[in-house]
Amino acid sequence: MKGMVREMINIGIDSNAQKHLFCRHWQFGIGSGHAALALRSDYITLLKKVREELGITYVRFHGIFNEDMDVVRSLKDILPIRGAERFVEYNFEKIGTAYDNILSCSMKPFVELSFMPELLAGGSTKSGLFYRPNITPPADYEQWGRFIERFIRYLTGRYGIEEVADWYFEVWNEPDLGVFFDGKKEDYFKLYEVTVRAVKTVDERLRVGGPATSASKWIGSFLEYCRVNHTPLDFVSTHQYAGDPIGGIQGGADLEAENEKVNLDFLKETDILVNPPQGTILEGFRQIMQDRSELVELPRDSFRKNAAATARMVKQQGSLTLFYTEWNANAIFSASTNDTRKAAAYDVKAALDTELTIDASCVWCFSDLFEEFHHFQEEFHGGFGLLTSHGIPKPVYHAFVLLKEVGAYRLELEDDATDREIGAAAFTEERTVWVLLFRQKMKQSQLPPEPFVVEIKTDELPEALTVKKIDEFHGNPLKVWQELGAPVPASEEQVEKIKKESEVRGEVLDYVFEDGIVTFEGELSVNDVWLVRLDVAAGERCET
Repeated sequence: MKGMVREMINIGIDSNAQKHLFCRHWQFGIGSGHAALALRSDYITLLKKVREELGITYVRFHGIFNEDMDVVRSLKDILPIRGAERFVEYNFEKIGTAYDNILSCSMKPFVELSFMPELLAGGSTKSGLFYRPNITPPADYEQWGRFIERFIRYLTGRYGIEEVADWYFEVWNEPDLGVFFDGKKEDYFKLYEVTVRAVKTVDERLRVGGPATSASKWIGSFLEYCRVNHTPLDFVSTHQYAGDPIGGIQGGADLEAENEKVNLDFLKETDILVNPPQGTILEGFRQIMQDRSELVELPRDSFRKNAAATARMVKQQGSLTLFYTEWNANAIFSASTNDTRKAAAYDVKAALDTELTIDASCVWCFSDLFEEFHHFQEEFHGGFGLLTSHGIPKPVYHAFVLLKEVGAYRLELEDDATDREIGAAAFTEERTVWVLLFRQKMKQSQLPPEPFVVEIKTDELPEALTVKKIDEFHGNPLKVWQELGAPVPASEEQVEKIKKESEVRGEVLDYVFEDGIVTFEGELSVNDVWLVRLDVAAGERCET
């Protein structure tokens, strides 16, 4: 284009290139906190928003068997008198209420079978999480199997087998990490086998899977165990984050590593807070749980590489489905960058890079109504949510809205199109072409804006070119909150103001059309995301 004085990145797109049906695997499900939250009305309000605006179907959360769900109780829990412990009952009514709430959102449960009811537990080890779940294997595996069968029969009795057969049942959560499972790999495999056989006793149509590990681990040995022991397996599930301070994960991992004996009790031993300045809980928490992704150079392609390796192992077993039931930019709770466009750019790139590898996935997680450590009152505290506690969309939420808006078919670009300084993907449907641009970095660096020029080859006359942006001035609610003085807590009026002023709206974008090519230009700062939409006139073809 005339008048350019800077060297620009050139991106070429042919609207008639080969294409394939775009697999939006992230629309399958979404992560949540733990089961008791699904009893809250504000949780359900936000979940409905996610269903309606992102088109997500399933929701997964931890701890349906936690003590706060009152599932296994003895009379001694109510009246601590001698002999009362001999009177025990199973009560699934709170779980039923939680699932009723999920179904009222036109969504379905992705049932994570965790953690261990204390009266069934083989030990007293508890996770360091806020709600202190028991994470030991069962004391009696036969009793555990009977318990699971009772639970499944409760569900089929309440909802009917046709409904429950449309759900998924996942055995435990991240048993490879000591913070979630106080046992060895072999203990988990036994737990899985007893559990799946108990579920299948009720009805063979019910779908069960695992191992729900962190960082794509244990898949090979788990598949081998199921094969040798003829153990039913309907889907394989695992997780992947770019960085995880609990598991010590920095991208690529030993996919068959033994259980990592890591527990949150290590936080008690830290000396970071010796003679600290006074401050809020959040300020102290951030001194301990530092955002590793800003301290070291994490690899940007660990999800793509580990998912590809996992998919190869899974597909060798036939028709098994591969689920990534947790994934996101990092697993560092309170990381300030969770509230920024850094998460948006990472999730866009990761979603595109794994599009043809993963069958279905659940981003972690849908809102900051979350209590693994503490329910922070700061509206922006670096929570994992796509939404804040009061439903303010973060940049990453806007990113998934953009991914939902693109056309049904993805155009085939160069193999490294998403790996360049400015990554690109293109989509088409009927008379529209979408171009998704992003400048993804694992650190939120203050680099100079990068200029680019895009050329779209088309056989038809352009009618309109618009753009939606996620950058410093668009889709950035954290900035608005800070401009309001970072109010704690934010009032209802302030929440609505932040929502309104951080909306992502379409804007007209200037372009040149010549010789069958639509040309436009712009510049992206680090972790900016643009979605450009080209509409062409019906029935009008250009002369070249």
